[in-house]
Amino acid sequence: MRFEVYGKTDCAKCKSTKDKLAHLLGEAGGAPNAAIAFVDMDTVEGLAEAAFQDVHDVPTTILRSDAGALLARWDGKLPPTTEVHAFLAAGQA
Repeated sequence: MRFEVYGKTDCAKCKSTKDKLAHLLGEAGGAPNAAIAFVDMDTVEGLAEAAFQDVHDVPTTILRSDAGALLARWDGKLPPTTEVHAFLAAGQA
């Protein structure tokens, strides 16, 4: 599974989102089939990808399966710990 965090480099909530996900993945034993990708919306490429994914709020976190299917999406907020744990425990990867 892949967590895609859409945000800006100077955004405190975006940094908190990345840090929280890294911590939760670490708690899950490193979650070898889970990754975190940061899409920097301060770049042209990041803005284009955000537009393609219909992202308007930062941070936005999109969780995808290994096959690319949308599993969850959180717009403008940190993903709730219980929801992230549930996906990791269910082995949605």
